[in-house]
Amino acid sequence: MKLISPYRQGPFKQYKGNLHTHTTNSDGLLPPQKAVDLYAGLGYHFLMLSDHDLVTDTRVLDPHGMTLIPGYEITAEGSHILHVKADRTLPIDADRQVMLDAINAANGLAIMNHPNWGEDFTHCEQAELEALDGYLGIEIYNGVSERAEGAALATERWDMLLSRGRRVWGFGNDDTHLAEDSGITWNMVFAEDAAEASLLESMRLGNFYVSTGIVIDSIRAEGNRIEIESHGTQCFRVVRDHGMILATVEGPVLRFEAPDVWPLSYLRVECYGAGTRMAWTQPFFADGA
Repeated sequence: MKLISPYRQGPFKQYKGNLHTHTTNSDGLLPPQKAVDLYAGLGYHFLMLSDHDLVTDTRVLDPHGMTLIPGYEITAEGSHILHVKADRTLPIDADRQVMLDAINAANGLAIMNHPNWGEDFTHCEQAELEALDGYLGIEIYNGVSERAEGAALATERWDMLLSRGRRVWGFGNDDTHLAEDSGITWNMVFAEDAAEASLLESMRLGNFYVSTGIVIDSIRAEGNRIEIESHGTQCFRVVRDHGMILATVEGPVLRFEAPDVWPLSYLRVECYGAGTRMAWTQPFFADGA
């Protein structure tokens, strides 16, 4: 059995970024430049201002060395979708498949947002996630949901999709509305540089992980073996189909050989550190699954 890894080996650096940020152009409380200033001060490398149904023009802003990716959040008439790399808004259609098709036709990236937001934890029903096609991933952690109804964490939704054979990536975004919403969760992208094209290509391939404070130093996979080094990690958990925990390993290094068990169509790794610090790898798919 061979694992298919999304992680490429090469002269990559890690770049930290948030793709879900609101400003005073929609319902955020920070003007666009102040939002950019905030994330630059936190040491981020890339940022997307994702106002509701509106592309905020970042060309007039001082990026402070960050890559500002154009985009917005599709919100009207249905489940919310991040349209990453958008130079204009698309005509709204309540049929979210129509919206996803339009995003892909425009060479953008689509991310389904905060599925566990809301009093019933179902901003986006699981049946809808399973019926829709063409999105790159879902938010497995949505920062603002820590102070809103529902749940910030949505890995159980992710596992349900992965267990049904869907190959979608997990994203972590702040969904910033207030200054205190910033720096909760982020995407760490392995790329040659912080240019928009490099970052987006790595995200398309799944060459990134989600973090709330853990840095993963290296991820390697060969055959049926996974090796992860993370100096801040105290414990690893290896998760397989239907959210089953396959192994728990203490310490900052994981050396894991996938066993011959069923079902096993994917593995993903959770890294636990001090306090609430965590990281989530993308799934490693079993060859032939």
